[in-house]
Amino acid sequence: MSAKAYTGLFILLCSLFCCSKSNDSTPPPEPPKPEVFHLNSVTVDGQHANYNFKCKNVKTTPTIMLVFSAPVNMTSAASNIYIRDKNNATVALTYNNPTPTDSNIVELHVKNPLQNIALYQLTVDPALTSQKGTKIDTTVNVGILTVIDSTDKFPRISDSALLDLVQKQTFKYFWDFAHPVSGMARDRNTSGDVVTTGGTGFGIMATIAAVNRNFVSRTDALSQTQKIVSFLKTADRFHGAFPHWLNGATGKVQPFGGKDNGTDLVETSFLMQGLLTARQYFSQSSATEIQLRKDIDSLWNAVDWTWFRKDVGNGPENVLYWHWSPNYNWDIGLRVAGWNEALMTYVLAASSPTHSVPKLVYDNGWAQNGGMRNGKTFLGYQLPLGPDYGGPLFFAHYSFLGINPNGLTDAYANYQTQNINHTLINNKYCVTNITNHFGYSTECWGLTASDDGKQGYLAHSPTNDNGTISPTAAVSSLPYAPDQSMSAIRYFYYTLGDKLWKDYGFVDAFNLEDAWFAGSFLAIDQGPQIVMIENYRSGLLWNLFMSCPEIKTGMISLGFQSPHL
Repeated sequence: MSAKAYTGLFILLCSLFCCSKSNDSTPPPEPPKPEVFHLNSVTVDGQHANYNFKCKNVKTTPTIMLVFSAPVNMTSAASNIYIRDKNNATVALTYNNPTPTDSNIVELHVKNPLQNIALYQLTVDPALTSQKGTKIDTTVNVGILTVIDSTDKFPRISDSALLDLVQKQTFKYFWDFAHPVSGMARDRNTSGDVVTTGGTGFGIMATIAAVNRNFVSRTDALSQTQKIVSFLKTADRFHGAFPHWLNGATGKVQPFGGKDNGTDLVETSFLMQGLLTARQYFSQSSATEIQLRKDIDSLWNAVDWTWFRKDVGNGPENVLYWHWSPNYNWDIGLRVAGWNEALMTYVLAASSPTHSVPKLVYDNGWAQNGGMRNGKTFLGYQLPLGPDYGGPLFFAHYSFLGINPNGLTDAYANYQTQNINHTLINNKYCVTNITNHFGYSTECWGLTASDDGKQGYLAHSPTNDNGTISPTAAVSSLPYAPDQSMSAIRYFYYTLGDKLWKDYGFVDAFNLEDAWFAGSFLAIDQGPQIVMIENYRSGLLWNLFMSCPEIKTGMISLGFQSPHL
């Protein structure tokens, strides 16, 4: 064979060999991918929940469906899927697959009904495994907020009887819980010896309402008022004005804050509002009532309102200051400027027979020469004064326990319109519920300053709303929005009464979103409820305060007009 032939044969063999090798070398199969085990979806009574989501308005016997990406080990599920309440107690559950073929779905049912208006947490623990032993890839937590029980908690009574009950029960705070030495109102139900000057003023007015409703006798009310006034005559004062807090046993200042250990002019104003109302009420010619009136006049005339114009050498300013301290002088530096709760301070300062301030101080300091006006429309209601949406509702209450806003006008506002529209804005904000807070409704509304489950204490309003409702807001607004307020009173008592109605009336606040209910009662929130219900029913406290001759003169000097002046 020639060399050429050998070469051809070699090429042919190489070709056959290469082709044969190529055809026999198929790639090895890929190893199986590890199982991915995760939660695809959660539904609670049909509500789809994302991770770390809260399902609201859940029935007390919910159906919970968890859909996973792979068949679930049901023994593992019973240990690693659970529901716990706010006290970390585990809820007894049943676990099953909806059908034999739904091995990737776990259906949960509670063995015993959950509580109403309660928070629970559904947890899928990362130790949960699939049927192949794969652990789930993440922890899952879903909040569960249960439904409100709409059944009545107390027998139905007439609206008039309900208002009697609210006034009477709430009045116990100022009567049964009054400080035993001073007779003054404790700041809150946990305050011990700390009593509040402004809250005591509210309590004095509430006591007069209580006599009018036959809850206590006139004689007993007179004795209690004498006790308070006698204590105040020897308690700490500075330039005639009282601190925010006193020790109810000793009469010494109880500091309200770091530098707030002297006078609080606004709290003093609310105290004087109550004392002047009592002076007008106890008008009989007995020696006891005559002496009480003299003692009240002595306290009233001693308040040096002009001092609080802060003259530090350049002449008095045309504004009143909230605080003065014997240690820190004017360091706090807070001006009493509208619009807020402190109209009473300027009315009393202008009305003082001994230390009155001129209209210029009212116009410049309080009204800010018109700067306190608003004039914009919110939720369909024009607001004459104050911050947008009106601010917390106590602005419409504290000074108007005594000042009758009906038909009251001056250069800056119609105060009847102001307080009605402020209330209606607050109400409509809650009713429209644009922030989607659980429980807000036509019956459940009212934003004002109160205790707060998140921050301790907060001035709630439409622009500072975290879901906390304060019963005093709607209850004390009864003269301004009777239908809306009465709806709230019924709801608080009949529907939420098992949570809200306690020894001293309605608790201070609640947040249905957080299933939180305060255990507290505050004098400055309980007092206005009694007084404003009475003003709605009889006008009693308005009539008494507005009958003070000094108040008539003072308000007229400021430019107020009213059929009650």
